[in-house]
Amino acid sequence: MMAGGGFSDHPMDQSGGPDRHIPVLLAEVLEALSPHDGGIYMDATFGAGGYTRALLDAADCKVIAIDQDPDAIAEAEPVRTEFGGRLSLKRGRFSALDLFARAEAPDGVDGVVFDIGVSSMQLDRPERGFSFREEGPLDMRMGQHGKTVADLVNKLPAAVLADVLYRFGEERRSRAIAKRIAEKRADKPITTTAELATAVTSVLGHGKPGQIHPATRTFQALRIAVNRELEELLAGLLAAEKVLKPGGRLAVVSFHSLEDRIVKRFFTLRGQQSAGSRHRPERPREAATFTTLFRGAQTPSDDEMARNPRARSARLRAGIRTGAPALEAPDALKRLAAGPRGLEEALS
Repeated sequence: MMAGGGFSDHPMDQSGGPDRHIPVLLAEVLEALSPHDGGIYMDATFGAGGYTRALLDAADCKVIAIDQDPDAIAEAEPVRTEFGGRLSLKRGRFSALDLFARAEAPDGVDGVVFDIGVSSMQLDRPERGFSFREEGPLDMRMGQHGKTVADLVNKLPAAVLADVLYRFGEERRSRAIAKRIAEKRADKPITTTAELATAVTSVLGHGKPGQIHPATRTFQALRIAVNRELEELLAGLLAAEKVLKPGGRLAVVSFHSLEDRIVKRFFTLRGQQSAGSRHRPERPREAATFTTLFRGAQTPSDDEMARNPRARSARLRAGIRTGAPALEAPDALKRLAAGPRGLEEALS
């Protein structure tokens, strides 16, 4: 998707995922979760409710659905009405899904699904500031609270801003772009998507027809940073590990290499017995907490990509929870999810 090992160069893939009205890899996700009557499942990224509806249609089960976007929760009322007490909607970050689960499923849940990335519901609304295709305020907050991208663009030191663009966007000309942004904001704060896109294209040019827009990686990097998306993903995986019953299933759909790297590493580490670091004292071996459902990642079929081109960068990884106790996050995963030095202070 991105330079440096991403999945796709298609411009719509760079948004972070397909249209939420067309849930990607739906058949594969349902097969991975294997919903059954009486089961309790969590849709950690509700969006427009595609996976939730499919789960509720597939079995006489209950779904606890989470979304931090108040617009998504408000627009979900028809789905809640349709399925009555079988759907419980929660507004919040999926990193807190273990807290939501304990309140409604104290004995654990049978499955959790994540669909990582920004939705078309957000991209298609210029006032949310996610897209440079229509001018809007430089916002990009999924939860609509806290610091905005405009705050980062106008206040981060140029060196930290460059690190953000390189770390989260794999933008090779991050330093030149950050320098140009610093020059622009010295004259006047950058407050709109168009102003930021113009600053980027003044460095990179306007690109060639058929290629991704030159500002794509910059916008992606800033969106990931302001929403702490990689930290959230890791926290969500750890929370899911805590609430899944033995035999419960975890399915994660990701859309770019930064996300998939964390998911892949999580299943790899959790599927191996660990004796700890050779630099630390010996401790009892930790049992594997997941077994993987299939080798590697599943990808959309040619037919699905033809129906929904924005699905082309999707990857599904899935595992089955063992009976071993949940573990802490290893340093290797923390490093993958961490932002550049200086970012956390700016967001606090």
